[in-house]
Parts: sequence; C-alpha cells; structure tokens
Amino acid sequence: MLIKDLAQTQEEYLKNFKEETMNLIVYLAGQIHDDWREQLKAQAEKRNLPLTFVGPQTDHDRSDQIGEAIIGKQPGDYYRDEAASAINNFRTELLIQKADVVIGLFGEKYRQWNTAMDVTRAISLNKPTIIIRPESLIHPLKELSNKANVTVETIEQALDVLAYVYE
Repeated sequence: MLIKDLAQTQEEYLKNFKEETMNLIVYLAGQIHDDWREQLKAQAEKRNLPLTFVGPQTDHDRSDQIGEAIIGKQPGDYYRDEAASAINNFRTELLIQKADVVIGLFGEKYRQWNTAMDVTRAISLNKPTIIIRPESLIHPLKELSNKANVTVETIEQALDVLAYVYE
C-alpha cells in the first residue's frame, strides 16, 4: 500500500509541477483572419499541456479603432492609424515581454508584416521562438527561421516541441 501511495504522490507531484510550476505563457503571433489560434488551443487542451495563450488583438475592427476609442477622434486616416498603432504596439510589447514562448505562424494567404515584426521582437528579447511556416515559405523566411529556435510546418509539430519540454 505504501508503494502505491508513493506512486500516486509522485504522479500528483508531477501533475502539479506541470500545471503550476511549468505553466507557460505562449504568445501566438500571426494573421488574425482564420481560426488557427483556436485550433492550436484546442489541440493543446486535448494534450493537457499547461499553457496560457496570449496574442494580438484578433478583432480587426477593435484593433483599427482602439486609438480613437482611447485618445479621441483623429483628424484623418493617417493619425487614426498612428494612434491605433501606438496602442497596439504597447499591448504587443507587453504581452511578448511577459511570454515564456512565442509561436509565429506564417501562412500563404495573407501578408505577414505583423507576424514578422512580432517574431523579430521576440527573438531580439531572447524569447524561445517557434516558427510555423509551409514549405513554400522556406526561402522567403530563411533568415528569420535561422534566428528562431525551431521552425516547423504544422501546428501539431509546434505543440510537439512544447510537449517535449514536459517529458
């Protein structure tokens, strides 16, 4: 009975270690036009990975209007964009700094300027960084991939890397 209790205690200890001590904050950089973040979160939950996800504002209208919502009406589109950019950059900087890991997803469909900016910032802060990109973007992202810790092609592979941390 004592051995069984010890084994249960060890299992409980490892579970608590993963859930409390090793709960990682993961910043999800990438385009906001589809549900890749929700897919990644659902798969992480299925694997029982102790991860907390943060990322950019995914409500495009909210992101575009945040400057005027906080600062007030701007005299034109340029100033409206500047005000929104300042606040969005503040939010992004804070969340990337608090993150333990950054995952940047590069897809083929949308321009990836913000993803590249977020991933580059994470790398400059020495944040462990995983890039997800399709085979077709190997060449255009070669320098960025070289600076990231890991480059993979699928969400599943990125989660495999994080799951390996808990082994």
